[in-house]
Amino acid sequence: MGAERRRDLVAYDPAMRVRRVAISLLASVALLVTTPGAGVASAAPATPTRTKPSAGCRATAVAPGAEDVNTTSGGGPRSYLRTIPPSYHGRTPTPLVVDLHGYLEGAHLHETSSQLGAFGDTHGFVTLTPQGSGDVAPGWEVEAGSRDVRYIEDLLDEAERTLCVDEHRVYLAGYSNGAFLASTLACVDAKRIAAIATVAGLMDPPGCKPARPVPIVAFQGTGDEFVAYTGGLGERAKVTSANDGTGRMLGDTSGGRAVARSKSTPEVAAAWARRNRCTTKATETRVASDVTLVRYRCPNHADVELYRIEGGGHTWPGSQFSRAIEASVGPTTFSINADEVLWTFFEAHPQAGK
Repeated sequence: MGAERRRDLVAYDPAMRVRRVAISLLASVALLVTTPGAGVASAAPATPTRTKPSAGCRATAVAPGAEDVNTTSGGGPRSYLRTIPPSYHGRTPTPLVVDLHGYLEGAHLHETSSQLGAFGDTHGFVTLTPQGSGDVAPGWEVEAGSRDVRYIEDLLDEAERTLCVDEHRVYLAGYSNGAFLASTLACVDAKRIAAIATVAGLMDPPGCKPARPVPIVAFQGTGDEFVAYTGGLGERAKVTSANDGTGRMLGDTSGGRAVARSKSTPEVAAAWARRNRCTTKATETRVASDVTLVRYRCPNHADVELYRIEGGGHTWPGSQFSRAIEASVGPTTFSINADEVLWTFFEAHPQAGK
């Protein structure tokens, strides 16, 4: 069994000053569940897709359930939460979703917010929720070649070696700082990542030249005060401490610098559409009173989809936890459910078998 779970709820501070709110939720957090919402179905895979069993399909089966796992990367200790669905028996290649937390969240608090582990239990995919670097303020170094990019690559190696994974169905989801990292990994590890989903943080990393077009579904609120929909740092991020004991501001962190130089979310989505060789303009479809789907249809099924949430904050759509801390992160929409939408997108966008 892995090490004892970290007390992420005590340290969580998405606005960098909400420790008191998080502590007050400790008693009730186990009761929080994600409320189902409406979604928009993506197209079925363009071509029949064969599974690609990983080496772990020949290993001893790991039992279903949630467990903290200690590992190493770059010579140092790392850890992650591994959630294996009840349907897993170690013989059939299974989809894998890596869920990357936001700055200061940590793995366990983020899983409480996103609920992807529980969602994977009912939809038949393995969820890995890794812990970021930094003991005081867990987060991610998002530049290509960083220790955290290496860690996620090592994590995928370990998962494919120890679990029966379908290597054609390896996906990344990320929130905020984790979304920045997911964007970078789509650039540098496109051959092994089938598709990514970003919540409150789609980035266009400099020098990004993926080996293959990567399908992307993104969620972004127009009222996000940390990652501004119009580009750059939101107003609250500009005046917020990094809370890591160094005296830095949030904008001085790796993720903060990435946001500060970012263009608007529509421009970033359009940049990915160009990178994926999309030749048609985006279409806009109102899927709810406060949600518009901006969609690019791209060759080789490498679609780019952006869910624009009117007035939405720095939040995970459909998350009861996000709503509970609305005073710190802004409004959460329940018109759509990010888990349902991203999984529908992932199911429709595996890597094509050869």
